Amino acid sequence: MIGSIMTSYWADASRQIELQEVASQMGSTIQQLYLSLNRMEVLPGTVTQASTFPTEIASYPYIAKGSLRTSELNSKIMLINLTLQDVGDTVIVQTSLGPNVLLDEESLFNSVSPSASIKVQKFANGTLLFSFG
Repeated sequence: MIGSIMTSYWADASRQIELQEVASQMGSTIQQLYLSLNRMEVLPGTVTQASTFPTEIASYPYIAKGSLRTSELNSKIMLINLTLQDVGDTVIVQTSLGPNVLLDEESLFNSVSPSASIKVQKFANGTLLFSFG
């Protein structure tokens, strides 16, 4: 009995660590896209970053959903919520971005989708619209 409880605890902790790692990688990718595209010499258009993230964590697919909030310094903070399907484990990471960011909060990143991606549309006024595909 104690052995199965310990094994279950270890499996839960291991899943949570893997989920946190993928969430951190996703936040880092979004921040790198922002820093790369938020330059005067980058022309308006759309960039799609195909997923380089694993399709499963501990044999479970996951989804990611984002939301934006404004910080005290008028910059934007993107909150990325990753959830393992079937078990419901969830991790939220924050990524600091500039004030010129928008997010399609209805978009979802589905890890098992063949079109899983992060998209950024840059407008002529310098606004960057992020979405998940």
